[in-house]
Amino acid sequence: MLKNLDRLLAAMALVGAAACSSSPTLVYKDPTRSIDDRVTDLLGRMTLKEKFWQLFMVVDDGTGSHQKYQNGAFGLQLRLSPDSSTSPRQTALRINALQHFFVDSTRLGIPIIPFEEALHGLVLDGATVFPQAIGLAATWDTALMGKVAQAIAGETRARGFRQVLSPVLNIATDVRWGRVEETYGEDPFLVSRMGVAFVRPFEDSGIVTTPKHFVANVGEGGRDSYPIDLSQRALMELHFPPFKAAIQEGHARSVMAAYNSVDGVPASANHWLLGTTLKEQWGFRGFVISDAGGTGGAVTQHFTAPDYATSGKLALEAGLDVIFQTSASHDTLFWPAFESGAIDQRVIDNAVRRVLRAKFELGLFEHPYVAADSAEQPGTLPEHRKLALEAAREAVTLLRNDTRLLPLKKSLHRVTVIGTDASEARLGGYSGPGREKISILDGIRSKLPAAVVSYEAGPGRDSSGEWESAIARATAAAGTSEVTIVVAGINEGEFHDRSSLKLPGHQEELIRSVAATGKPVVVVLVGGSAITMGNWIDQVGAVLLAWYPGERGGDAVADVLFGDYNPAGRLPISFPRSEGQLPLSYYHKPTGRGDDYADLPGSPAFPFGYGMSYTSFEYSGISVNPAEIAPRDSAVVTFRIRNSGSVAGDEVAQLYIRDELASVAQPVIKLAGFRRVHLEPGEEKPVSMVLSRDQLALLNEQLQWVVEPGRFRVMVGSSVVDVRLRGVLTVQP
Repeated sequence: MLKNLDRLLAAMALVGAAACSSSPTLVYKDPTRSIDDRVTDLLGRMTLKEKFWQLFMVVDDGTGSHQKYQNGAFGLQLRLSPDSSTSPRQTALRINALQHFFVDSTRLGIPIIPFEEALHGLVLDGATVFPQAIGLAATWDTALMGKVAQAIAGETRARGFRQVLSPVLNIATDVRWGRVEETYGEDPFLVSRMGVAFVRPFEDSGIVTTPKHFVANVGEGGRDSYPIDLSQRALMELHFPPFKAAIQEGHARSVMAAYNSVDGVPASANHWLLGTTLKEQWGFRGFVISDAGGTGGAVTQHFTAPDYATSGKLALEAGLDVIFQTSASHDTLFWPAFESGAIDQRVIDNAVRRVLRAKFELGLFEHPYVAADSAEQPGTLPEHRKLALEAAREAVTLLRNDTRLLPLKKSLHRVTVIGTDASEARLGGYSGPGREKISILDGIRSKLPAAVVSYEAGPGRDSSGEWESAIARATAAAGTSEVTIVVAGINEGEFHDRSSLKLPGHQEELIRSVAATGKPVVVVLVGGSAITMGNWIDQVGAVLLAWYPGERGGDAVADVLFGDYNPAGRLPISFPRSEGQLPLSYYHKPTGRGDDYADLPGSPAFPFGYGMSYTSFEYSGISVNPAEIAPRDSAVVTFRIRNSGSVAGDEVAQLYIRDELASVAQPVIKLAGFRRVHLEPGEEKPVSMVLSRDQLALLNEQLQWVVEPGRFRVMVGSSVVDVRLRGVLTVQP
């Protein structure tokens, strides 16, 4: 009986769809009409059930049964394992098949928005994996970030995806947070610039970006999705700027609400965040989605709603537009609030309008399908792998080289490489499997004759197994080598926050044991956040931070180790001396007294913006022009950099400012510009950076952004603590 009913409903849907497609008078089918006209016409034809499903995004169950979607859907995420063998062409064919169902077999033929994760590469088989987001931030190179984003967007669009749940624009306020690796660091200016550089190429390519998680997704103790009880000032000064920039400069068309509560209200149902800030004050015309299952969090986590129907009502009334659930069966949990009339029809229609507008803007009604045979992109993929290598090289950050142990000579006769991270080619969170991954061990072996390099796994990152004997074997091998390279890593990720920043397992014992042989030791660190090194750093000659360097990471690290590339990565986060200093960020306001502890300095082990090179750079000739400006004007800071060393290299020049006297306390120092510059030995170049109203503005007592008259210190250097040049800019009344 039920099967017969399903067949009847399906037949009716086909007849309806055919009737719609044959009518020349349907405004929403006419591409010559304005998008507003088309949206209004289509909205007027929709049933309540059809409207509801446009506000519901789910993960496809992979069964191939689509009758549950007879009323349409916002969009689907394919249930594909990251390590699946599904080819790009097969993915495109599957998305086309889904689109055919929605276009041909639903009453109104509204196409879906297929969506996926693409933080540092599309999370699917056959896609290029670039360095993790924190590594891309360590390049301090927005032009490179734009190229990487363009490459990812091309691979994403070719498969048929039209929305990515990226980037992560949360500020890394506490490096214990397991998702620091997904961020662009601790500074709102750096995060904003990197975020815009990522978002714009996607949006220009016809792919909706979804900056997340709005807002402040890391709470006390560095714990994921903990409640946020910050003042409006703190949110507006530190946490809002990257999202605002992504929307107003990058033209992001979607935003994801965070799991956590903000001032006691779940972010997905917070009217001040979604309705007032995003939509009214910032003029956001796109759509807001919940994190997966986040809407129901009001019921299961925050206990601010008695049931799912109520949580959906509260969320939509607050400004959420799309409910993201992992299963289509969850629609029954939210539908009662729609069916009963508990949600104002105007609220529903406004949310549906935003979704439909995006679908029309994307051209999905005219071009819902992709050319599956072109999904492999054979002509561009080699270029993408080359770009992945370039990005990985630029990300590598040299933290210690006091003995000038690096770069290593290729004439070495015996090198021991130790550590499971050397052989695993770890890619970081939200990664696809990669294409022809190059491990660090692979990269080192490519530089030297096969007989020169020996490998020992060592104790690994956990505490289990025969770790003492593993350390003994590794130490014995190190004792017979000219140089030992220890590759060590950390455990982190989504909802895997760390209480300790030490290397996990027995890796610290390994480093100390190997160093005790008296042979030179290089430590290569693999990870996406800070690591404390006080127990061993003085015993090793060099420390290199690889981050999660992507599928070509092994080549990049080896290039740096052996001098084929001069490292210039810079820290986008501060590395503390101890967990007791946390949270620790350079971006803070003056204290009432001092910064130090009774038993420890307040300063970090490695400061924001820090990174070493195989060459040296000299700064000279700073000028601020004009030296006096009106509050709405801009000034240009110009200076010169010379490579005073013997090898070519990149310098990351950083511009900082400080407001000398303000009506409201301002940061002690804050980043206002940066530029990565390549210089040959002896070469000198001029560098200019603009100080605009946005960089000089402060949030006054009335929470209004203004530029106050007064003096600004202008500082240029190689890190936040390595200031080489100083100037003054005066803002006149």
